[in-house]
Amino acid sequence: MRLPKEEDNMKKITSLLLAAVLAVACAGCGSKGGDTDAKSEGVMTYAEYDSAALESEVVIEAYVQAKQSWWDNKATVYAQDKEGGYFIYNMACSEEDYAKLTTGTKIKVTGYKTEWSGEVEIAEGATFEIGEGNYVASAEDVTSLLGSDDLIKHQNKFVAFKGMTVEPCKDADGNNIKDADGNDVAFLYNWDGSGQEGDDLYFNVSLNGNTYTFTVESYLCDSSTDVYKAVQGLNIGDKIDMEGFLYWYEGVNPHITSVKTAE
Repeated sequence: MRLPKEEDNMKKITSLLLAAVLAVACAGCGSKGGDTDAKSEGVMTYAEYDSAALESEVVIEAYVQAKQSWWDNKATVYAQDKEGGYFIYNMACSEEDYAKLTTGTKIKVTGYKTEWSGEVEIAEGATFEIGEGNYVASAEDVTSLLGSDDLIKHQNKFVAFKGMTVEPCKDADGNNIKDADGNDVAFLYNWDGSGQEGDDLYFNVSLNGNTYTFTVESYLCDSSTDVYKAVQGLNIGDKIDMEGFLYWYEGVNPHITSVKTAE
């Protein structure tokens, strides 16, 4: 029997509404299942990696945030997922594959977890595969954690420090290092001032009476980069904001990638 026109139209509208609801629900399910947090079979979560014993084999998936210069079929990579950061030292890598390690690229890394002077990392010789997916971390402001036991929980993440003051560089005995004219200096080439332009830059910054040494790692940001030039232009007393990777060497020693006048 044919339905009256009004009832027929109502059924059509109801069917269309139900179809639309189902389509939205299915789309939501699809996006949830395909997010960047999903780990492949046999891959550790960050928590599992963090609790793994030193010198044990680890398998992680993360996203390239930066990389140091390629050399001798090796690449050192700063990687991160939404839970934590990873420093992958001298990973086996051809020059061709190095070019593919652009910011945000997903990689699966197999290697051994180790520690060097407080820096927890994946040791030299790890192997990797490029996967599908992309994630670029925003800098997490950890300024308030400086001097606390909680800071190390963010090791190797991309982080920000704000409102810090540039301090004079000091020698191993705590004396201010002077330039040829007898003036205090705001940065050093190499940790002890023995280097030259193109080498790593070391500089001191303070917050709330505590002083910390930060670094521009030249294999990450060479002398042509904005951050390298910005540090060369620092003056003692400048207040600055910074971003970089929370590296560790006998204490916090971030690898800085951006320096700007404090807002």
